Amino acid sequence: MHLIVTEKNITARKIAQILLKKVKEKKVDGVSVYEDGDTAVIGLSGHIVNIDFPAEYNNWQNVSPRELIWAKAETRYTQKKIVSALKKLAKEASRVTIATDFDREGELIGVEAYNIIKDANPSVIFDRARYSAITKPEIEHAFANTVPLDFNLAAAGEARQKIDLVWGAALTRFISLTCGRLGNSFLSVGRVQTPLLALIVDREKDIKSFVPTPYWELYATFSDGEEFTAGHAGNRFAEKAKAEAILARLGRIGKVVEFKKEPRPEYPPIPFSTTEFIRAAAGIGFSAANAMRIAENLYVNGWISYPRTDNTVYPSSLNLKEAVSQFIGGEFDKYAQKLLEQGEFKPSRGKKETTDHPPIYPVANASKSDLKADEWRIYELVVSRFFATLAPPAEWEVRSACIDVDGEKFKAGGSLLVAPGWRLYYPYGMPKEEMLPELKVGEELKVKDVRIDEKLTKPPVRYGQGKLVKMMEDLGLGTKSTRHEAIQKLYARNYVHGNPPVPTNTAFAVVGALEKYADPITKPDMTSRLEADMDDIAEGKIKEEDVVKESQGMLEAIFDKLDKNQNEIRSVLYDGLREDKLIGKCPNCGKDLLVRKSKKGGRFIGCDGYPDCSFILPLPRAGTVVVTDKACDKHGLARIRIVNGGSKPWDLGCPQCNYEEWQKKNAEDKVTPINKASEPARKPARKAKAASGKAGKHEGAPVIKN
Repeated sequence: MHLIVTEKNITARKIAQILLKKVKEKKVDGVSVYEDGDTAVIGLSGHIVNIDFPAEYNNWQNVSPRELIWAKAETRYTQKKIVSALKKLAKEASRVTIATDFDREGELIGVEAYNIIKDANPSVIFDRARYSAITKPEIEHAFANTVPLDFNLAAAGEARQKIDLVWGAALTRFISLTCGRLGNSFLSVGRVQTPLLALIVDREKDIKSFVPTPYWELYATFSDGEEFTAGHAGNRFAEKAKAEAILARLGRIGKVVEFKKEPRPEYPPIPFSTTEFIRAAAGIGFSAANAMRIAENLYVNGWISYPRTDNTVYPSSLNLKEAVSQFIGGEFDKYAQKLLEQGEFKPSRGKKETTDHPPIYPVANASKSDLKADEWRIYELVVSRFFATLAPPAEWEVRSACIDVDGEKFKAGGSLLVAPGWRLYYPYGMPKEEMLPELKVGEELKVKDVRIDEKLTKPPVRYGQGKLVKMMEDLGLGTKSTRHEAIQKLYARNYVHGNPPVPTNTAFAVVGALEKYADPITKPDMTSRLEADMDDIAEGKIKEEDVVKESQGMLEAIFDKLDKNQNEIRSVLYDGLREDKLIGKCPNCGKDLLVRKSKKGGRFIGCDGYPDCSFILPLPRAGTVVVTDKACDKHGLARIRIVNGGSKPWDLGCPQCNYEEWQKKNAEDKVTPINKASEPARKPARKAKAASGKAGKHEGAPVIKN
């Protein structure tokens, strides 16, 4: 029997439909297997094997975090039914083709299956099918041109698993135990995650410490039949008096002393690598994790090529005309026809060229009815980018003018799109056209108006997710397959909220403590060095065990600093963690209001003056409470956001306003008869017990969703 092993069940089904004539599905130990004659296709569920520490290391209180550095991890089956099915099928197989995704992670998943099958049937022959799209031509070509498994590539993936396990577990345990944050509220620290968080926190520090400086700009509006505005050539004035002095001596006539207009090409964007794709998706409102999730779905369903790639150069083997021609008669028909009219394609290209996968491009013609709304937006983005990379440059006419008014120079500019080129296909981020009329040197213009605008310098902007992914790539943090996951983990761990991500006080505390007492953890240097080592493993230049040992040595040096400064780290963490629970001042006694937990595990907002002061406010039972830096104008309390897993965060707002709104609705319901036949349905309010034995009348008060 020829056994084909893919990474997921959906991929197994699609590959079976492409390769087999008559597909029959059967169950082996509850796992779907697709058969025809002497061929069977089975899908895994990603990693079916995991590594973890032995059970004796599970007790956080009894095992020193430092002991984990040299602890020997053990292999465990995470999908026992799939493992059992593989073993049964292995006994009947004479040939096995591994057809998992072709990258470091996919190769490791394939080698995991290889080891299980080889153990059950040592005589079986293996080969590897590599493909970049789940289409009939691509799959048939891959299976007609199989190659050996790349054990070096898999070893690089396994090295990452081992290193990340040790670093994450040892550092997370140390920080969590140091400040007493155990159970579900543990503080996560990681080899990639923490340097990433430090980038966000350090940027926020720059924003918070920024002191705006006033400046003034001088503008004049001219008219020669058409009006336009020009700014003083001095750009900005640090002193208002200087701008006012110039304004006071300006006359009502200006003379054109310089006028230029020239063509300026705007070259097409480069093809989509994973990083470039995430950046573009962020520009239309998608988080990094959501963009990659949708792209993965489009890939496995045969609409786009493999979305995890560093490549920004189309391979010569890719038939670009054929790829465009498939859109004739579909949603993109007029664009495909227009593109084909230009004849030979000269695609744009980026700096990175790899041989594993092409840049992300569409491999099949979808219609809106084939996809969900978000899937269509991402698919449309991929198609538009692909078309744009094959189109000629856009042509702009750029105009500039200098006008003299009583010895003072004013400058104006304008631009007009005269030939759309690639902009016809890719409207995202389209610059605004600015009109400047045709002028002549020596021409006199009427000064219709002059004004001074007072402005303030602006703080640095927060890093968006697309920008963070690009920074991670430049700094060597993570890989194309893991960078979006690292960002998502920061949200899951309550280190950041909002988009662009805003660090919580907990994030400030963790990064602050580590930057002060164990700085290497927060810098990208060690992580990027290990990433480079893992690339060398994949190329066969260095052994996996050598890199793992190197990482362990790095971690030992870090723990020397951590152990020495544990008390100081604890103090910094305590202060920061308290800040993340602080809501404001109690209206009854003036002491701090904090997010608290009851003995039964519920939570509420309680006064620090308890038991002398019993003021409390309710909180929702579910979700993570994020205390924002925005305060209620009426009560002075911090506004609260509730983050609940993968659901969309919602703003509870001021907890006092929320409670008062509930009281008001409750009172109205008691005095107003309810006509059930005519009253519109009301969405049930979210409830939250005050979760305190002293709750009194607040007990059970709902939280109103704003």
